[in-house]
Amino acid sequence: MKLTVPTMLTLFRILLIPVLVVVFYLPGRWTNFAATFVFVLGALTDWADGWIARRWNQYSAFGAFLDPVADKLAVTVALLLIVELHHTHWMTMLAAIIIGREIAISALREWMAEVGHGRKVKVAWLGKLKTIVQMVAISLLLYRQDLWGLPIFRIGEVLLGVAAALTLMSGFGYLRAAWPSLQGD
Repeated sequence: MKLTVPTMLTLFRILLIPVLVVVFYLPGRWTNFAATFVFVLGALTDWADGWIARRWNQYSAFGAFLDPVADKLAVTVALLLIVELHHTHWMTMLAAIIIGREIAISALREWMAEVGHGRKVKVAWLGKLKTIVQMVAISLLLYRQDLWGLPIFRIGEVLLGVAAALTLMSGFGYLRAAWPSLQGD
């Protein structure tokens, strides 16, 4: 197995997940900034590994498998931390929608690949938009404090609602693409 730069960035992103958890729970007034920094660093490495892989044709089967796993782990852990700190019905429902869709679409992609129809459920532009909105929302929710008079947490909540709506829309798009294959016996 050849370890490419994008795969190393993905492994780094996975290593950042326990760092995020530890920093989140540290006592101190600065921990929200540090947790946000760690999460944003992970999101930037996600962008960087994709860009490097495309730019210098550094693809690997291991990297293709690991990248979405790293994304889903980081988002799930961050949402769990946010829900623990702000355990409202609204926040829990939004997190459940996002996490549930990720699990369902991962299973759908795996099954479609197994039956030879994996190309029917490739990432669409709506999924990319969902990811961007989701990453910004989670970053704002981790930061929590008002900044320059802006209600950062409230903006993060609204954006998480938008991300959940985009999550459902893109999930239905994947399901629609896979539906003919799902109807076979």
